[in-house]
This record gives sequence, structure tokens and C-alpha cells, in this order.
Amino acid sequence: MGSDMIIAAEQGGSGAFNLLLLLAVPLVFYFLLIRPQSKRRKEQMQMQSALAPGARVMTTSGMYADVVSVDDDGLVLEIAPGVQARFVKQSVMQVVTEADKPAEEIDLTEDDDDDLGEETAKTDLKKDGKGESADAEDGGAAAGEDEDGKDGKPAAQGAGAGKGLKKSSG
Repeated sequence: MGSDMIIAAEQGGSGAFNLLLLLAVPLVFYFLLIRPQSKRRKEQMQMQSALAPGARVMTTSGMYADVVSVDDDGLVLEIAPGVQARFVKQSVMQVVTEADKPAEEIDLTEDDDDDLGEETAKTDLKKDGKGESADAEDGGAAAGEDEDGKDGKPAAQGAGAGKGLKKSSG
């Protein structure tokens, strides 16, 4: 048993290599992890201290806002026309430039149905054939039937579908 330890010590290599490896690992961590993080934090602090009214910013929560006023520890942002809110400076992620601005919102209130130009067929929505009708894109199906020519009853689905369950009288 003692001879095994002597053999392992002889095969371990030089002590200088192990010491060099022991010192190299923390240096790698410093240059790959710690130094870049501290550099980013320093740039973030400079950006936050240089904020001025009128700048367009994006907060850490993703809201775009305009800076209204700046205090020692916070700032007032206008997040919508006439809506102002107070934030701490650390909540500002970046100052938005012209290239970074989001696309303008699309006006969803416009009616785009003007380009259809063709009449749509009416489809009966009730089983008895009387009453409601709605516009349908597929005018080929008869009233009360679907595209396959079957009646408009929905297909049975799920466990126990198609089994004749009796209603309890009581």
C-alpha cells in the first residue's frame, strides 16, 4: 500500500507545472468573466449619470420613454403623452438613438375591406333554415350542410364519444 503512493508521487509530474496550472485558472476567470462585467457596469454608470431631459430611453422592463427631469437618485419619464412616472436611474437600460427606435405602431382602426370588391354568399346559421345568416367565404355548401355535404352536427369527440348515454329522469 505504501508502494502505491510512492509510484503515484513519481508519476505526478513536476510541482512547477501544478503551481502554474493553479495560478492560470483564476487568471482565466478574471479575464473572461470579471473584467468584462466590471467594464459593462462602468459604462452603464456613465450612461446613467449622463442622462439629460429630452433623451429617449428604454427601461429594464422594455418600456420606451422620454426623460422629463433628472434628480440625484432618480428621474421622471414620460411613458405616454401626458403620463409621467418616477423611476430610479438604475432602471434605464439604454439611451435609444434614431436607429434603435421601434417601428411606428400600425393604425388598426382603418377598414381594409374596401379591396375585396366581390359579394360574399350568405350561409344559414340555424338548423331549421330560418333566421340568422352570416357572410361566408365558401358559397358552395348548401344551408345546414358543411363542405363535405354532411349535416351541420359536430363530430363526437373525447372518451365515450358515440356511446349512447341515457339521460336520467329524475
